[in-house]
Amino acid sequence: MTTNWIRQRERKNEVKQRAAEPSSMFSRCCVVGCGKPARAGTDDGLDTRFCRQHSDHYSRHGSPYRRSFTAKELAPHRQTAYAWLEANAGDSWVRNAVDRVETLYRAAGPHVEAFRLRGLSPEARAKAAWARLRKAKIEPRRVIVAWLSVEMAIAADPQADRKPEYKRVQVAKLVHKMASGTHKRWETGPGGVRELHVYPRSRGRVLRHIGEDIEEATGLLIEHAVLPAMPISNRQTGDHQ
Repeated sequence: MTTNWIRQRERKNEVKQRAAEPSSMFSRCCVVGCGKPARAGTDDGLDTRFCRQHSDHYSRHGSPYRRSFTAKELAPHRQTAYAWLEANAGDSWVRNAVDRVETLYRAAGPHVEAFRLRGLSPEARAKAAWARLRKAKIEPRRVIVAWLSVEMAIAADPQADRKPEYKRVQVAKLVHKMASGTHKRWETGPGGVRELHVYPRSRGRVLRHIGEDIEEATGLLIEHAVLPAMPISNRQTGDHQ
């Protein structure tokens, strides 16, 4: 039994014990209109800002109240971003962004199968996602298009959450999906063929790390490029609360 494993177990038990001790200081979720207590005010967690529902929503989407953009909503922005990148392929800032994404691929370390991610830190899982993208030979421009399309979608949406974290998570969800998962297929003799499909979870700190990586990789491009304007989004209101 290693020292690190013992420390992790002790830390896990400590957090579990603290989560089971509700505090009366956190009696209200921070989302306007939500009358539920924050998780720290119950025996259901340590979150001092949000109730369970909004805490889960925040973990998945990067905002406690705004949902993620759908593929249909992002489609016109993706097309515009691809066309813009093709027209500006020789631009030094575009080449810089491509080089930086390729650096993320190279620096990600060895490829890790999706079913071997259990126990890894969020940062290590983020690196594993970059390694999967490298192994799958995902063209770096697709990563840049993801950032540009979300940039334009947020700019065109009058009700968008404009906090940096929301943007990072929205882009990271797109890129994380590109990395897919682990898929194996093998013969089992007379019994036929067996298949294994494992997809990493798309939520939490992993998305934040991936989003920060992409933001840094595309930072100079966003700073210097003049992105095409898009019309006001027709995104539906009434997001999940």
